[in-house]
Amino acid sequence: MTRTTTAAFSAALALVAGLALGGCSSADQTDTTPRLKVSGAFMPEPVSADMAGGFLTVTNTGDSADTLTSVTSDLSDDVQLHETKDQKMRQVDSFDLPAKGELKLRRGGDHLMFMGLKRTPKKGDTVRIELHFEKAGRIGVEVPVEARTHNPQASGDHMEHGGASSHQQQPSSHDGARH
Repeated sequence: MTRTTTAAFSAALALVAGLALGGCSSADQTDTTPRLKVSGAFMPEPVSADMAGGFLTVTNTGDSADTLTSVTSDLSDDVQLHETKDQKMRQVDSFDLPAKGELKLRRGGDHLMFMGLKRTPKKGDTVRIELHFEKAGRIGVEVPVEARTHNPQASGDHMEHGGASSHQQQPSSHDGARH
């Protein structure tokens, strides 16, 4: 063979070997993108004109964790993430969502607080929010406003069957721990 033919043959062989090895390595990797679904969202009709609570469940069926970093809404310019420990609420910076796990925001536990309401939502209204995740990005959710006493956990209903529209997010990853 000539020097040019040998060089071309070697280059082609290296390309084929690289493609074969690349195909093998990607098959061995797990899906590293979170797959998020929101369900059971609701907001009890606010007792006061200046604040309201929000509740929902985020399920991650992906192999990678993610973090809820903030929430935005046209109802309030100040939507806070709150945790409840020892019957005391406090604002936190984020909520972690484990791989193959859930983040449950519910009465008496972790939840959303809408401060300085621009209007007072009434039972039957819908509030639009956007959940902002570190890896998954934004997920839009339509949150129905329910009676002040609405509590799916107390009535035996499952939040996953609750009134909010479920929205599937592109795969993404977050860890379920709180920060």
